[in-house]
Amino acid sequence: MKVVRNYLYNAGYQLLLVLLPLVTATYISRVLTNTGVGINSYTNSIISYFILFGSLGINLYGNREIAYLRNKPQKMSQAFWEIVILRVLAVILAYIVFFIYIPFSRHPTLMIFQSINLLAVILDISWLYMGIEDFKKTVTRNTLVKIISLIAIFMFVKNKSDLGLYIIILGLGSLLGNLTLWPFLRGVIKRVKWNQLHPFQHLRPSLVLFFPQAAITVYAVLNKTMLGLIAGTVNSGYYNNADTIIKTVLALATATGTVMLPHVANAFAKGEKAKVNQMLYDSFDFISFLTVAMMFGLAGLSLHLGPYFYGRGFQPVGLAMLLESPVILLIGWSNAIGTQFLLPTNHNKEFTTSVVLGASVNIIINFPMIYFGGLNGAILATVISETCVTGYQLWVVRKTINFHLLFLNLPKYLIAGVLMFIPVFWINNSVHTSILSIGAEVLLGIIVYAVMILLLRPTILEKAKKILAEKRAGR
Repeated sequence: MKVVRNYLYNAGYQLLLVLLPLVTATYISRVLTNTGVGINSYTNSIISYFILFGSLGINLYGNREIAYLRNKPQKMSQAFWEIVILRVLAVILAYIVFFIYIPFSRHPTLMIFQSINLLAVILDISWLYMGIEDFKKTVTRNTLVKIISLIAIFMFVKNKSDLGLYIIILGLGSLLGNLTLWPFLRGVIKRVKWNQLHPFQHLRPSLVLFFPQAAITVYAVLNKTMLGLIAGTVNSGYYNNADTIIKTVLALATATGTVMLPHVANAFAKGEKAKVNQMLYDSFDFISFLTVAMMFGLAGLSLHLGPYFYGRGFQPVGLAMLLESPVILLIGWSNAIGTQFLLPTNHNKEFTTSVVLGASVNIIINFPMIYFGGLNGAILATVISETCVTGYQLWVVRKTINFHLLFLNLPKYLIAGVLMFIPVFWINNSVHTSILSIGAEVLLGIIVYAVMILLLRPTILEKAKKILAEKRAGR
C-alpha cells in the first residue's frame, strides 16, 4: 500500500506541476497573446539547456543513491552533502557559461529573468525525499508555493508588457518551492565531518545519468528552439501549448516512475530479481491501462479543445495535439521500462543508448521536417523519436522480460480505446464546442472505456480487487 500511496502523492504533485500552468494558460494566452507565449516558450527552451548542465543528472542519480543507502543513515547523510556540493559547483559553472551567452541572446533581459530557474536548481533536494520514499513533504510544501504563484500571476500579469513579470513569478515559484524542503533535513540527515566529504566521487556516476538526461532534454526542448529559429517564436508557442496539454495528461502515468525507481532499486539491492520483474509487469500493465485511455480520449477531443482552451489565434494547436497524442502511450511505456527497470537495475548504458538514439533521430529529422512541415513537422519528429526510444528499450529487455506477460492485456485496452474514440471524436466535430460539450464528451469517454474494460475483464481488475481487499484489512 505504501507504493500506491506514494504514487497518488507523486501523481498529484506531477499533475499539479503541469496543471497549474495549464490553468493559467487560458488567461496568459489571452493576456500575452500568441507572440508573448511564443517568446516565453523560446527563452525557456534556451534556459533549459543551462538547467540541464547545472542539474548534472543528479535528480535520477541522487534518488537511486539515497535508495541504495537509506538503511545506512550515516553513509546516506554523507552522500547527500557530497551530491549537494557537486550540484552547487555545477550550477556555478553553468552560470559562467550563461553570462558568456547573454550578449548573443535575442532577448537578454528575459533570459536574465529565466535564469532564476537555474538558481532554483541549487536548492532542489526533492531527490532525497524520493529516495527515502517520503513523497508527502515534497507534495504538500510545493503545492502551497505553486498555488501562491498562480494567485500572483492573476493579480499582477495584466497585459502584454508584463511578460517579464510573468517569467519572474514562475521562476520565484520554483525557487521558493525548493527552499521549503530544507527545514525537514534535521529529522532525516545526520551530522557529517566536512573534511571527510568527497563530492567528486559522485561525478562519474552522475555523468552516466547526465547524458541520457541531456538527450531527453534535447528532444523535449530542441523542437521549441528550432521552431523559434526556423518558423518563428509564434510556432514555438503553439508547440509548447499542445505539448503542455499532452504532458498534463501524461503526468498521471509517468508519476509511477519516480515512485517505483527507489522501490525497485531497493529490491534489486537485496537480490530480489523475481520481484523486480513482477513489479515491471504490474507497473507496465497499469501504465498501458491509463495511457491507452488517455491517448484515444485526448485524440478524440483535440481538434476543438486546443483552440477553445487557448482562445483566438491558437487554432493550429488542435491538430498538433491530435498528431502528438501517441506520445502519451510511447512515453508511458519508455518510462516503465527505462526509469522503473533499466535505471534501478543498473542498466545505465542501455538506458543512455535509448535516449541518445531518440535525440539523434530527433536532431537528424528535425530540420527537414520543421522546414517543410513547420509546427506539424516538429510534432511528427517528436513522435518518431519517442517511437525509437521505446522500440530500442523493448529490444534491450527482450531476453530478460516475458513479452507475453508484459503485453497480456494490451489488445483489450486498445479495443476499449478505439471504441471510446469513435463517439467522442464524432461528437467533438459535430456540436458547438463549450465547457458543457467538452465535459459531456469526457464523461462519455470514461463510461465507454470503463464499460468495455468490465466486459473484456483484463487481469488488472483482479489486482485492483486485491489492493482494495488489503486496504480494508488494514494491511
